[in-house]
Amino acid sequence: MSRKEVAKLAGVSEATVSRVLNNVGPMKEETRKRVLQAAAQLGYVPNALAQQFARRKSGNIGVVLPFVPKVHLFSTYYFSEILSGIGETAKRCGYDLLLIFREPDGARDYAKLFRTQKIDACIVLGSQNVPEERAALAELKEGGFPFCLVNQRYDEEQYETVDADHFDGSKEAVRHLVEQGKRKVAFVNGPAQYSNSADRLLGYKAALSEASIPYEEQLVYVGNYSRKSGYELAGRMAEGIHAGCIDAVFAGNDRMAIGLIQGLRELELEAGQHYALVGYDDSDGSRIISPRLSTVAVPFYEMGRIAAARLLDSSSRNPSSDTNLDILPVSFINRETS
Repeated sequence: MSRKEVAKLAGVSEATVSRVLNNVGPMKEETRKRVLQAAAQLGYVPNALAQQFARRKSGNIGVVLPFVPKVHLFSTYYFSEILSGIGETAKRCGYDLLLIFREPDGARDYAKLFRTQKIDACIVLGSQNVPEERAALAELKEGGFPFCLVNQRYDEEQYETVDADHFDGSKEAVRHLVEQGKRKVAFVNGPAQYSNSADRLLGYKAALSEASIPYEEQLVYVGNYSRKSGYELAGRMAEGIHAGCIDAVFAGNDRMAIGLIQGLRELELEAGQHYALVGYDDSDGSRIISPRLSTVAVPFYEMGRIAAARLLDSSSRNPSSDTNLDILPVSFINRETS
């Protein structure tokens, strides 16, 4: 079947058929329905490559990921869940994923991906509040290119963003430890260039203040969200536990918490026995490590799904909404380490 036959049956021009099938330009609803009914009746399926060429579209949604040497990125719970959510929506909307790895010190010319027609929309994961990143995002905004950030906010900018309520999650985690009678709660946070690190620190401080426990800066440690960084903090933590300066630890993610468990175990200190511990993410590792890790569940899959829907699925947009930010709720999960 040809487009010409669809046009004849619908009583319209071939150009009108093209506009309807490509969803381009204003169109009377009656005309649109007539063309679609004619196409369905004739079993006409337009060639996808021809459609993309006509629209000057790639059919790809780009996902920018950090390139971390010697790290199996797709095996990490955080990235695999978000990518699964993005992929589900992309497939439903007829798009493919194009993964773009960002070198730590490399150029961040995200706009070039649009100018060269490699992608039609872009989701940025692992965005950092550094000058190079801010410049790249500003260029996208100025160029009118559709993009969305996941798990990173720039509150002074009007960027499409999907985040989780890390302030509330951290507050609930520390509140739980305090309710167990803990008064010396150490905090292992991530790097300051991530907005979620700032949110967790504020939640930690709020929970302490709520319990009339003074904030002690020496009880705040910084890792890089890797298991290794948690493991490397074990020696310093052990000194605090033995001295009675630490009776509980809140870790900014499960990977650092698991590294801490392993490092402290080598020093004959057991989570849930010698100190309480809460992680963050509710990753697969939190459920299989022994003892099982108390943690905060974050809906990463939903975050990815919603980010893609904001860009690709017009039915998910609320025209009356004046917000460019979705913040999803999190929930505390009590297991054996606290």
